[in-house]
Amino acid sequence: MDNDVSAGSTTSTSVLGHLALGLTLLAFGIGHTGVIDGVTAADAVSLALYVGGVALFVAGLFAFRAGDSFTGTAFAGLGAFWFTWGTGVGEQISADAAGLFLVLWALLALSLTLGAAGAGPLLQGTYGLLAAALLLLALGQFADSTGLAKIGGWVAAVAGLAAWYGATAALAKWPTALPGRRAAGRGVTATG
Repeated sequence: MDNDVSAGSTTSTSVLGHLALGLTLLAFGIGHTGVIDGVTAADAVSLALYVGGVALFVAGLFAFRAGDSFTGTAFAGLGAFWFTWGTGVGEQISADAAGLFLVLWALLALSLTLGAAGAGPLLQGTYGLLAAALLLLALGQFADSTGLAKIGGWVAAVAGLAAWYGATAALAKWPTALPGRRAAGRGVTATG
């Protein structure tokens, strides 16, 4: 038996992971917004456990095996977040403890945002929006503010759309960056 079986390409692992992250963030974010009557963030538990938690964590392990330490760290770390969140929903904890939990994971998302600086604005924006969403949700917990939680939900949903678009764009070969600026006039070129 061949022990050197490929774990898949870095690109396929990244696409799978970003689809899992995008779908989970969309469900989690929309649940916090209250935009769909009767749907709450707690309704995203199964998706968070299995897609956001287990699948994302496994994608992280595959990324590590393929030698991509940033993607491995991102997916394994976020997989741990989703699994922990999904298993803790419904537990009786204080609002301050829930806020602290969200702040700590916002720090991971901030680290990922800074680490994605060379990966392009779409990926960096996804992690930046995730960090902002978690921070807003944490502030909502600390202040007992449903308004902040709703805003955090919208930011999480936008982060989910960004992750989903990035993965879908990679599959469909769509653009993931805005076109560059054009020179001021004909015949004008940039030097450097």
